[in-house]
Amino acid sequence: MKIVLTGSLGHIGKPLTQKLVEKGHSVTVISSNPAKQADIEASGAQAAIGSVGDVNFLTDAFTASDAVYCMVPPDFGQADQVLYYQNLGNTYANAIRKAGVKRIVHLSSYGAHLSSGTGFITGSYQVEQLLNAIANVHVTHVRPTFFYYNLLHFVEMIKTAHFIGAVYGGTDKLSMVSPTDIAVVIAEELQIGEGANVVRYVASDDRTCNEIASVLGKAIGMPNLKWLVLPKENVLQALKEAGMPSNAADNLVELGEAIHSGKLREDYGLHTPVYGTVKLEAYAVEFARIFKAK
Repeated sequence: MKIVLTGSLGHIGKPLTQKLVEKGHSVTVISSNPAKQADIEASGAQAAIGSVGDVNFLTDAFTASDAVYCMVPPDFGQADQVLYYQNLGNTYANAIRKAGVKRIVHLSSYGAHLSSGTGFITGSYQVEQLLNAIANVHVTHVRPTFFYYNLLHFVEMIKTAHFIGAVYGGTDKLSMVSPTDIAVVIAEELQIGEGANVVRYVASDDRTCNEIASVLGKAIGMPNLKWLVLPKENVLQALKEAGMPSNAADNLVELGEAIHSGKLREDYGLHTPVYGTVKLEAYAVEFARIFKAK
């Protein structure tokens, strides 16, 4: 198969490229960074250097492909996060139509079944709708849960305040996922034609925030580490004082409230996947290594 991947050689893209190349597929990896070309070619893939915001570039890259993997690169500097998702979703949809692509795997998110109230993830909902509207294309939306590495955002807080705090925590349940487990699922879906999933959830482990704090705390030598639920106003103020743009801070807090209320995982709870291989205890080793190095 001729498969085109967006996302460069990132957390998901690198293991995904490796898996598909090992299967003997012809893989093209799109990256906006010319410095990545050598690494992409060293992996056994072809490099296409350009912007996913350029519909003509994407159309050329997608043409004659059997399957395309689409993802929206995170950019917290955007003034309007959801509009950013919508704009890229439209660009993807237009390029897919022009190139005549028939098979798409889209990196979405759990919570993308909701049209509002989920912060950044509202953008994933919008992209899903744009891709679903393309005629004669089979689309699979891969909906991963909370990425393990997002826990690293709490490192500085743990070091200075000696606790984890957010608008969610305590007994709230948090489903987590490793990028390598996501890559496995995306690789599987890209190789499926007829009978592929319309939506596929991906998760590696599912714990309460208290349990997560306990596992991470033991790994870093703080066995009594707690995960506290903090007032929304306090969290918003801290994010903005740290320099986060207002729109991004508002979206992040809204997302956290959706975790706290349980609404983010309502549909996920009806379609709980087979868990991947990277459990919290395994990730905690990596977390501790980074924590101690900072």
